[in-house]
Amino acid sequence: MSRLAGIGDGRTSDAGGSTIRGISKQARLARYEGKGIIAQLHGIVTFFKIGYWLYLESGVDDLYALTTTGGRKLFLDAKMFDVPQTISKAIKTVISRGASFVTVHGDLAIMKAAVDAKKGSDLKIFAVTVLTNLDDAALKEMGYGLTARELVMLRAKNAVAAGCDGIIASADDNPDRIRELAQNADLLIATPGIRLAGGDRHDQRRVATPGEAILNGADYLVVGRPIIEHPEHSDVRSAALDIIAQMQSGWDERQAALAHGQ
Repeated sequence: MSRLAGIGDGRTSDAGGSTIRGISKQARLARYEGKGIIAQLHGIVTFFKIGYWLYLESGVDDLYALTTTGGRKLFLDAKMFDVPQTISKAIKTVISRGASFVTVHGDLAIMKAAVDAKKGSDLKIFAVTVLTNLDDAALKEMGYGLTARELVMLRAKNAVAAGCDGIIASADDNPDRIRELAQNADLLIATPGIRLAGGDRHDQRRVATPGEAILNGADYLVVGRPIIEHPEHSDVRSAALDIIAQMQSGWDERQAALAHGQ
């Protein structure tokens, strides 16, 4: 059986078959809309993302409570970027909020501070490598001398060195190859920039379909607009189930390829 939890696991399996986990993104919803989405996805989604825009909203404490109780888990996409001492204090606050995952910038000092601060807790630290709305041209304009994939690899290696649990990277960056080059087969990789085949990319540049992301080795898929704005399903529950089916297809194709030694 497959299940969506907001992020999707492309590698996990158990005696009951493959397990697929997704993260439902609430970043563009008002607080009262977020509550409705959570209710509609009850039973099929476990992880919920609260992003940069929403966690500054008035009354967001209600969503923190909803996403950390009743079997639900919170993915706090904070993208923390500050001096190490501030990061350390912020991580302690995240732990007190009951979050399961949190994101920090892929800066080595920031990652080390976050990893050190979360010791003794179950919180997992994910390092942001390169945002999926950035490509090589955008990075060059920002002053970087590396391509998007090169910068992803550099930050992935640094994340492993710092002791992070995972990274945020596009499926287009090839999660399997990232683990190989970072020399860490257990590195968790969550992939945003998920779009339906032929659908609107919006502000994203490095994208993949749900099936492609799982096939490429993503552990978790961060899925927002493809659920909330699905072109064929007016309710988010049906849209989420459609995404799950696509993830399962990618998982099945991946297992078939692995069985044939590809």
